[in-house]
Amino acid sequence: CSKKCYCSESEFGGKTVRCSNLQLTEIPEDIPNDTQHVYLDFNLLTSVPTNAFVCLTHLVELDLSHNELSQLELGAFRGLSSSLQFLDLSSNKLKKFNPDAFEGLRARANLTNNPWHCDCNLQMALPHVNLEPASLAGIVCNTSNPEEIGVKGLAFLLAPDIDLCNVMKRTTDVAMLVVMFGWFTMVISYLVYYVRANQEDARRHLEYLKSLPSRQGKSE
Repeated sequence: CSKKCYCSESEFGGKTVRCSNLQLTEIPEDIPNDTQHVYLDFNLLTSVPTNAFVCLTHLVELDLSHNELSQLELGAFRGLSSSLQFLDLSSNKLKKFNPDAFEGLRARANLTNNPWHCDCNLQMALPHVNLEPASLAGIVCNTSNPEEIGVKGLAFLLAPDIDLCNVMKRTTDVAMLVVMFGWFTMVISYLVYYVRANQEDARRHLEYLKSLPSRQGKSE
């Protein structure tokens, strides 16, 4: 059995590895390959690296809840697409949804109680994920871009009328208009200043010419 963990085997031959509440900061590398249930909940894990479970081809259930997970790397659950039925990622610190971490995974997932950031990237990513559709209802927006869109506290899938990509495009267009208006105002201000400065120079030059003695006065 994996070091520090508790292992048991059911009467049907399914092996369970419990590594709960052990203050683990890394996923154990010596979990038996024939394990069907792995519990890594209530630890201090901050990320799931690439190929973390690639050898556990019989894994049915994986519990990573109540950790400090903020990152799921590319291929984090590689090798589990044909066996895994349930994945628990609840109560972590996941903000950005990385579809490349799941790679065809069709499991039911618990994604609740994470500080998800809802933006155009999330909207574009969800159609490319094969997780059980009900799983995605666990993505509740904690922050959003833009902030004023009003999705905070909402399950992202329950706000189908909100197009964050379109809103972001409009926001970008408005920002460009503001920049262009600022540039135009600056150019106009410079032209006004330039014209006024030239007028002042012309006035001074005219006054100077008037102050000069006339040729008639010189001839006398």
